Amino acid sequence: MWHVILLGLVGGMGLLLYGMTIMSEGLQKIAGSKLRQVLSSLTHNRFSGLLVGSLVTILFQSSTATTVILVGLTSAAVISLRQTLAVILGSDIGTTVTAQLIALKVTEIALPIVGIGATIIFFSKRDKYRRYGQVLMGFGLMFLGLKIMSEVMMPLRDNPFFPQMMANMSKFPLLAMFVAAIFTFLIHSSAAAVGIIMLMGMQHLIDLHAAIYLLFGANIGTSFTAILSSLGSTREAQRVAVAHLVFKLSGVLLMLPFVGPFEKLIEKLSTSPAYQVANVHTIFNIAIAVVFLPFIPQFARLLERIVPEKQGEKKFKPRYLDQSLIKTPSIALGLATKEIIVLWDYVMDMTKSIAAIFEKNDLSLLQQVNKTEDKVDILYRETSEYLTSLLRQPLSRPEFLKCMGLINIVNDLEHIGDIIEKNVTYLAQCKIDGQCNFSEEGWDEISIMHKRVCDLMQMANTSLVTSNREMAAKVIKLQVEIEKMERHLRVLHIHRLRIGTQESETSSSTHLDLINALLQISVHTRNIAMEIANENLEMSASGERLDMTAIASGSGY
Repeated sequence: MWHVILLGLVGGMGLLLYGMTIMSEGLQKIAGSKLRQVLSSLTHNRFSGLLVGSLVTILFQSSTATTVILVGLTSAAVISLRQTLAVILGSDIGTTVTAQLIALKVTEIALPIVGIGATIIFFSKRDKYRRYGQVLMGFGLMFLGLKIMSEVMMPLRDNPFFPQMMANMSKFPLLAMFVAAIFTFLIHSSAAAVGIIMLMGMQHLIDLHAAIYLLFGANIGTSFTAILSSLGSTREAQRVAVAHLVFKLSGVLLMLPFVGPFEKLIEKLSTSPAYQVANVHTIFNIAIAVVFLPFIPQFARLLERIVPEKQGEKKFKPRYLDQSLIKTPSIALGLATKEIIVLWDYVMDMTKSIAAIFEKNDLSLLQQVNKTEDKVDILYRETSEYLTSLLRQPLSRPEFLKCMGLINIVNDLEHIGDIIEKNVTYLAQCKIDGQCNFSEEGWDEISIMHKRVCDLMQMANTSLVTSNREMAAKVIKLQVEIEKMERHLRVLHIHRLRIGTQESETSSSTHLDLINALLQISVHTRNIAMEIANENLEMSASGERLDMTAIASGSGY
């Protein structure tokens, strides 16, 4: 008998967790493009933050997942600590929805829901409807897993050992809370843990008194995963994780002296074991929100004392990338874009410094460029790896195209950095060592071209920040003018050589190589603009991306 029960519990648990996973993925694909925007814009007010936290947790079916996302967003400085506190309280309320659905015996219609979801997935040709089918199928599998576990638990009621062991939980409340906390941490889902506690109550394997302590432990255990995910993150992110743990611990400590009266209140509300357990979970989390919501500013200051700022020099690393958010592509793509903008700022600084290096013959500026290039290399490597990891996740078509476009943008920015570090700085070093100067006319021409290239990069940067495809198309058109300018400057330089201008003769190689380097920078900037202009466009009939160079030169722009 025991091996049948064990296999049934393992299989049911597998279906439950898998159902939660695919349901969460489907809901993220449906609402994912707005998820980051909602979290960052609708959480300034504590009450709207509470509502957002509840709704997002219903999507993820786990307050643990919501808190991990909040840790990542806070680490990336997308939202502040005070904004996250209300969302955390709301996420705890959101987990109670699953418990109430179990009490309503949704498990009895789990198989039809799975069937409907599977039918939509297999017979629908549009991704939009397939996602809805995925959500339904995940929802059904989740409750099918609970149904299987409920059925295999039934023989345990007739076994004298198991009911006696569960009865002892009431006598050792700390042990009950510890076991439930560890179990919840291991499966990374408070909703699943609460569902199992409800099943044991429905099968009369535990009484309400034991269930209360097990629920307290499950609520504490759900905060451990966020603590682990915050290790190595910013202090602000660590405060978010600690906040979730402190909320839960404080709530349990406040409730422990009143377990007896609380138990009597729950018994008066309902005689059904399922509703009793569900109501314990719901009332406990609503009570925590009611108690702590008015004191969020004071609580934030307390967290700043509990987790103070680090002292000492910080190692340079990406600011926005967060591995814990890889499984939330809509948010991860937004964070990667913000990191690319930081990378672009460094590359822009390197490009702007070109004129000063050649004009002042300053070696210290060369050293500064090399230091900046080191930062560019770090951001390039980390961002590329982050986006590559993101490609391994289940992405919608627009998300996949966006990710590929960002990878191409990162590569072009790295190429610009390499051109400046390897070519331009070498030319500057040769000019300084050879003590040669450009002719006055030649330097004026280089300065004008350099300014045009910097303006082009700034325009492309703005088009990325604002998602302005028209501006990106304009960058593509303007780059053609820079190509013409480069050819014209070569002709002018050769003309000066013909008439015997001394400075042009001594600096000829450096002059021509420098304008060629500026041209290559403009080419990579044009490539970036093409990716921005191409964003969200459909593939052509041949499967290739549309040619934005042709589009930009047409009447559409």
